[in-house]
Amino acid sequence: MSEVMNIKVDHTDSLCRVVQFFETLSIEAAQHQLEQIYAVDASFKDPFSEVCGLPAIRPIFIHMFSQVENPRFVVTNTVLQGDDAFMTWNFLFHMRRYSSDEQCIRGATHLRFNADGRVNTHRDYWDAAEELYEKLPLVGGLMRVLKRIAKK
Repeated sequence: MSEVMNIKVDHTDSLCRVVQFFETLSIEAAQHQLEQIYAVDASFKDPFSEVCGLPAIRPIFIHMFSQVENPRFVVTNTVLQGDDAFMTWNFLFHMRRYSSDEQCIRGATHLRFNADGRVNTHRDYWDAAEELYEKLPLVGGLMRVLKRIAKK
């Protein structure tokens, strides 16, 4: 009778690689380096998308560069426990057509690494209403009114 050994993989280097990727993200990296970070069958979920597989994830990253100017992430904290990691971040950018002021979305990401150290699960958590919609000219006014009504 053979025993199955549970070998724990240290994903510290994997998490450092992900942080470095996000903090230096460029359209070129989105086009050519995602396979170094994400598994081919990885799942990705954020407030706008839920997809599976690297061919579906890549367009999400590329699309970001067409929607906003000068996008960049600043990772503010990370936690690693086994195969799971959690990172908080600020996403800084300039809105095309709306404002020249730099905008900031604060959020967090839950990552799960596979045995080879690539991301198998990526789940973003951030409030699209507060962090994005309230900053848009027409929609923002409506969102602020709805928020005041909800507080009453």
